[in-house]
Amino acid sequence: MRDPKENINLVLDILEQYHPEARVLLEYKDAFQLLIATILAAQCTDEMVNKITRVVFEKYKSPMDFAEPNISELEEIIRPTGFFRNKARSIVSCCQALLVKFGGEVPDNIDDLVSLPGVGRKTANIILANCFGKQTIAVDTHVFRVSQRIGLAAGKDPDKIEFELNDIIPRERWSRATQLIGFHGRKICHAKKPECINCPINEFCKTGQEILGSGDLISKK
Repeated sequence: MRDPKENINLVLDILEQYHPEARVLLEYKDAFQLLIATILAAQCTDEMVNKITRVVFEKYKSPMDFAEPNISELEEIIRPTGFFRNKARSIVSCCQALLVKFGGEVPDNIDDLVSLPGVGRKTANIILANCFGKQTIAVDTHVFRVSQRIGLAAGKDPDKIEFELNDIIPRERWSRATQLIGFHGRKICHAKKPECINCPINEFCKTGQEILGSGDLISKK
């Protein structure tokens, strides 16, 4: 097996060739919409979030609209995303803090972003990369899983994985690496049944080599 850490640029180059369409799948028009969409995306598919935000953003267009809503109505709209009561409270609290602390504008730095209710490093890094052009690594469930499986990182929580990847991946590739690794997790390196036989980077993957060596192969039909 080839060491993925020593060959990280090659791994990313291969993923770029294999997943040129890799991108953020959440639909948004600005940093504020991406902030709300990312909060809703916790433990929910991007497809469902996009379906819901098309309705949400027709009714709630600014932090002010979310700051004092009919909470029951908001909960009902976002119910399909799961954990809707907690998400509604987080969104309302976040928007209230945006208005009080930042004049309703989404801040462009990690410290201010994570000071907002409901915003962790993953959400903040997604916003910084996709709305402000900053190089960040956002560790969602897919980036977390793939990084551990391949052997790029060994951390037990997303923040530790982020810092490990920061040390391995060249800074100028952080944001694109997030998209590529995340897309690979969606398309090939699935949680329950990774398609190791179809994986273009299986020679760099400790888990893939174990599965391939065992003969427990999963291939697309």
